Amino acid sequence: MAFRSREIMKKVLRKVGEKELSPSVKDELKKCMPKSKVVMNRADRGIFAGRHIQYGNRVSEDGGNKSRRCWKPNVQEKRLFSYILDRQIRVKVTTHALRCMDKAGGFDEYFLKTPYHKMDSELGVAWKAKIEKLYEELGPLTVALITPKKEAKPQKESDQEDTTDADHEQPLVANS
Repeated sequence: MAFRSREIMKKVLRKVGEKELSPSVKDELKKCMPKSKVVMNRADRGIFAGRHIQYGNRVSEDGGNKSRRCWKPNVQEKRLFSYILDRQIRVKVTTHALRCMDKAGGFDEYFLKTPYHKMDSELGVAWKAKIEKLYEELGPLTVALITPKKEAKPQKESDQEDTTDADHEQPLVANS
C-alpha cells in the first residue's frame, strides 16, 4: 500500500469506526485503496469523481504565442439526499460527479457502484464505507410491490352517445 493509501485507511477507520465495520468490508477497503499518489487537497474534502487541476498552454490566434494556464474543475456546493441515512448531506461536488450520481441512480447508489480504487478523496471513501456498513446491517429486505387497481377504460365518444340515448328512452304509452 502506498503512503497515501495508508493515511486514507486510518482516517476512514477513525471516522466510520473500526469495530463497527464487518471484516469483509474492511478487507475490501484494504485491497482497493486509491492507487493515485497525488491528489489536490481541495479534492480530499469533496467528491470530485477523478477531476483535478489540469495544466496546458493558451495559444494566441495571431502569433501562436503560448502562455501557461490551468483549468480547475467545476466545483459546486450541493446538498444531496441519502435514502439510507434519511437526510441531506452538504458536500462540495463537481458537475461530473453529479452526472455520475444521476446515472447511477442517486447518492447512495453512486457510492455502492463505484469501486474503492476509483475514489480519490478521503471523504468519498468514508461515505462509501458508511453506506456499505448501513446496507449490510439492514441485510436482505423484502419489498412489497403494491399494484394499483385497474381503472375503467374511457369509452369512445360514439359508445358514450349510444349509452346516453339508451338511458333516456321514453316509455311507450298505449293509445286508448
